Amino acid sequence: MQYVIIALILLIIIILIRNIRIVQQAKAYVIERLGAYKETWNVGMHLKVPFIERVAKVVTLKEQVADFPPQPVITKDNVTMQIDTVVYFQITDPKLYTYGIEQPMVAIENLAATTLRNIIGDLELDQCLTSRDIINTKMRAILDEATDPWGIKVNRVELKNILPPKEIQNAMEKQMKAERERREAILRAEGEKRAAILEAEGKKESAILRADAKKQQQILEAEGQAEAILKVQTATAEGIRLINEAAPTDAVIRIKALESFAAAANGQATKIIIPSEIQGLAGLASGVIEASKEK
Repeated sequence: MQYVIIALILLIIIILIRNIRIVQQAKAYVIERLGAYKETWNVGMHLKVPFIERVAKVVTLKEQVADFPPQPVITKDNVTMQIDTVVYFQITDPKLYTYGIEQPMVAIENLAATTLRNIIGDLELDQCLTSRDIINTKMRAILDEATDPWGIKVNRVELKNILPPKEIQNAMEKQMKAERERREAILRAEGEKRAAILEAEGKKESAILRADAKKQQQILEAEGQAEAILKVQTATAEGIRLINEAAPTDAVIRIKALESFAAAANGQATKIIIPSEIQGLAGLASGVIEASKEK
């Protein structure tokens, strides 16, 4: 009998140990009692009532990523494109996630596809290619509102790839090439224009500098000539002043005039006009010479 009691005690201990659950960080356990929802276990150690309670679902509370395959969508201008989306979501209510909808991931995928078709259907091709942020924001708002009853919060929605038809891609590449060539031609023309402007400005500055140099040269030459004339006039005036102070006689003045006349002739003149005063002075000089000979 003792062995039976010991065996029962051991069995009870084993059952209790097997029904101890330790909930890890960022996880939640949904517990059912007799088929009905009882509670949600969070982080820590919990004891499950054997045979009555069970763990209905283990839910992760981390942010998750769902990468959905490309979906065919038609734009407003009837262009069919392939677009794949990436949805970042997080489970906020394990109970709603467990009992709110069957296969929630399939539901999110289908909801994302239909929402994307509705949004793209109102946009043209160019708008789809340039309005990713607008599309992402609209999709996130719609999906977050729709998945709220399922205990899911949609944090972000991103358009991973937008693949237009091959012929559209070729046309876009040609357009981009033409645009690049146009920009290159504009930049080259602007460079040539700038170079011509700089060259013209250089020539202009060079001409101005040459004109200024010539002007300064002429000014210096004029100043030199004026200074030379001033010095000559000053010397002449000084000579006249000295002569006036010496009070020369008429004979001295006539002799000086004769010397000046001889210097002016200098043997180079072919025709000389002799003033009457110099002629008289010459006669006087001849008379003085003859008188000296007679003595």
